[in-house]
Amino acid sequence: RAGPPGVTPCAQSFELLRVMRTIDDRIVHELNTTIPTASFVGKVDPGLTCKELYESLMNAHTSRERIIKNCISQTSAVVKTLKEEREKADEDAALLKQLRKEQTKLKLMQSELNVEEVVNDRSWKVFNERCRIHYKPPKSQ
Repeated sequence: RAGPPGVTPCAQSFELLRVMRTIDDRIVHELNTTIPTASFVGKVDPGLTCKELYESLMNAHTSRERIIKNCISQTSAVVKTLKEEREKADEDAALLKQLRKEQTKLKLMQSELNVEEVVNDRSWKVFNERCRIHYKPPKSQ
C-alpha cells in the first residue's frame, strides 16, 4: 500500500493553497495602497513596486501550480495502486471505499487547477490595468 489508509502527503494542501492565495486575494488593496495617484507620484517608485509585485505573483503562481500538480501526481499513483489491489482482491469493500475516496480527492485536485487558472487570470488582469504604464514584465509572461 502507498502509506496509511486515507492519508496522502497532500492532506493539508487545500489549506496551504488558501494561505498562498492571499497575495491574489489582496492584489486590488495592495495596488491601491502602493501605486500612487498622480498627486503622490514623487513619494513612491511605482516601477519598483510593480516589479516587486510581479515577482511575488510569479513566485506564488509557480509554487501553487507545482503543489497542485505534485498532489495530482501522488494521488494518481495511489489510485493506480488501489485499482491494481482491487483487481487482485475481488470484493474488498474497504479497498473499494478507499479507492473511491482517493478518486474523489483526485477530482478535487484537478478542479483546483481550474480554480488556480481563474485566480491567476484575475490577478494578472488587475496587475496589468494598474502597472502597465509603470513596469513592463519580461516577455516570458
